[in-house]
Amino acid sequence: MFSSTARSSRPLCALAVSLLLAACASKPPVAPVPAPPPVPTMPPVVPVEAEPATPATQPAMEFIASTAGPVAAVLAYADKARTLSPQESSNELARLGDGGDSPMVQMQLALVLAQTRNPNDLAKAQTLMQKVAASTAEPAQPLRPLARAFANRYGEQRRVEDDRDRQAQQLRDAQKRIDQLTERLEALRAIERSFARPSNAAPVPAPPKAGQ
Repeated sequence: MFSSTARSSRPLCALAVSLLLAACASKPPVAPVPAPPPVPTMPPVVPVEAEPATPATQPAMEFIASTAGPVAAVLAYADKARTLSPQESSNELARLGDGGDSPMVQMQLALVLAQTRNPNDLAKAQTLMQKVAASTAEPAQPLRPLARAFANRYGEQRRVEDDRDRQAQQLRDAQKRIDQLTERLEALRAIERSFARPSNAAPVPAPPKAGQ
């Protein structure tokens, strides 16, 4: 009994295996999952060259001159020169030296000298500006009108300061004369008071009348 049942179940098992294999064979292949696209990498950020923060340095002057022109560079330096402390002015004068042959450096030197509040330095500044204004060198051509304007300004400033010094000297001289006149007046008053002071000598007796 068992053997016949086993024999009859064998075809069924074979049939099931055949159907399973057929089903696997007919199933379409699974497409591979595509890999995600690579994330684009950003190029490195190159910092944009910016204007230096201190126009009182020569590299900044060259930067401004190359981008905005020599006149703009000198004007930027003039703004910076007005804010220099006495120690910074001394350091800048030592760096600039005598100005050399460069019209721009000569104007820088003049701008610093004009801020020292020294009459002699102001005269030197005017001379340097006049030198640039009269120069025929090619680098001086765009700077000549500005140098002429600065030279005229320094000349006017010198005249104003000379007038002020002259008036101050006249005031000192007038005050000195007033002091001298006051001293003389006090001396005269002292003499006058000495004449009005009563005498301590005994009074002289009156002469006797006639007939006494």
